[in-house]
Amino acid sequence: MANLRRSLIINFFSSSGAAALQFVVSVLLARMLSPSEIGVYSMTVVFVNIAHMFRDFGVSTYIQREAELTDQKMRSAIGVMFTTSWLIAGLLFAVSGWLSEWFREPQLAPVMRVLALGFMMIPFGSITNSLLIRQLAADKQAYVMAAGTIAYCVTCLTLAALGFGTMSLAWANFVNITVCAIAYIPLRPKGMPWLPSFRHWGEIVHFGVGTLITNCTSAVNNALPDLMLGKIGNARMVGLLSRANSTVSIFNYIAGSTITYGAVTYLAQSHHKGESLVPVLRRANALLTGIGWPAFALTAILGNDIVLSLYGVKWADCVPAILPLTIAAALSMPFQYTPTAFMAVGRPYLGGVPVLVTLLSRLLFGYLMFDGTLVTFAWSMCVATLVTAPVMMYQQRVFFGFHVRSFITGLGASAAVSVVCLAACQGMLLMLPNSLTPIARLSVLLLPLAAVWYLGLRLTNHVLLDEVHQMAASIKSRISWAN
Repeated sequence: MANLRRSLIINFFSSSGAAALQFVVSVLLARMLSPSEIGVYSMTVVFVNIAHMFRDFGVSTYIQREAELTDQKMRSAIGVMFTTSWLIAGLLFAVSGWLSEWFREPQLAPVMRVLALGFMMIPFGSITNSLLIRQLAADKQAYVMAAGTIAYCVTCLTLAALGFGTMSLAWANFVNITVCAIAYIPLRPKGMPWLPSFRHWGEIVHFGVGTLITNCTSAVNNALPDLMLGKIGNARMVGLLSRANSTVSIFNYIAGSTITYGAVTYLAQSHHKGESLVPVLRRANALLTGIGWPAFALTAILGNDIVLSLYGVKWADCVPAILPLTIAAALSMPFQYTPTAFMAVGRPYLGGVPVLVTLLSRLLFGYLMFDGTLVTFAWSMCVATLVTAPVMMYQQRVFFGFHVRSFITGLGASAAVSVVCLAACQGMLLMLPNSLTPIARLSVLLLPLAAVWYLGLRLTNHVLLDEVHQMAASIKSRISWAN
């Protein structure tokens, strides 16, 4: 646990720094590119994200959870990774023209072809990255993340300023992947094989199929809103939905990969020891919602100020979609680690069941509720998430013995902290003068709301309080040592 906590702290600061840079870039791009240009890229990334599920084929998760990772198994994993990645790259390149015609977006084809090139480079760094996660070597990964992020930001802004439009995002993505692949070369663990093998493909494929089912269903589910809106609406609405989602996901930008870092490895180790996963899941849910739920509550009430401050008035039409999207995100958060737990115990396919229910519900409610406006489409996505919650609670009870009552009571303190933050924010807004600009209002509220959040943790005796104190003590000791 001490090693995991250290890795989480390192990962948090490295991923937060990367997310902060990328967020600044997204804010600048919102003023340099049009909603339609960003919408085209969002529509293209939908297919690329689905393709990533096939490309990985569960190899990364297999490496992280396998109890005994031999040299031969590693060579087999390398073989699977290169084969699937390069096949998917060729497929994306081949279908790019057809998809461009189907969506009636000429720019979609060249964007997808550049993104397909990235698939050729991914395997060179992906295997090493998975091994470093297995070893909880977050310090080494931080260097790679820094190099890739800087390369992405510089490339993206430079090309956008030169008038490359949507293509600036595509080329920046390719440069990021290439730089990371090069940066991973000196970080390869000692003795890691270079050549692929085909001997243990059956074992990897067996696990990969289950992972693939869940991951692909999740990718399609995540892609569905953009695809549906692109078809029944237009690229501008897709761009607005993307910006609303970005606003809701500010917490994820800040937390970065820390939310799931090392989760498969840690849960798999507990499972291999014969321990129950319920205490781990209950604590993880409390820690995550203790930060995430207040963040979502404040995003819902301050959505208009956030959008105007970060993106400008031309994105104001996305604001009505923020409330339903924050509710949906809050409903999904307590189940963040359930699919990971299924992978850790070697039953990854079970995670695809609730995702499939969500997907079908989104299709149903999306077409039934959509009246041509963005807000009704966003509410349809929220309703679909609500419908799926009982399915996930049932799965947790049956397969982990995580009963509904224990699940709900474990979230009580987080809910109380969220209510305290929400009430405090609303009261502060009533006291502030209307003459303040949105960015001034956010600046004034930032520190007081952080203090209210900490007070809420103390009042509820939240389990997150100890983690906050330990992190603060660690930072303080590092600062003292540096001085």
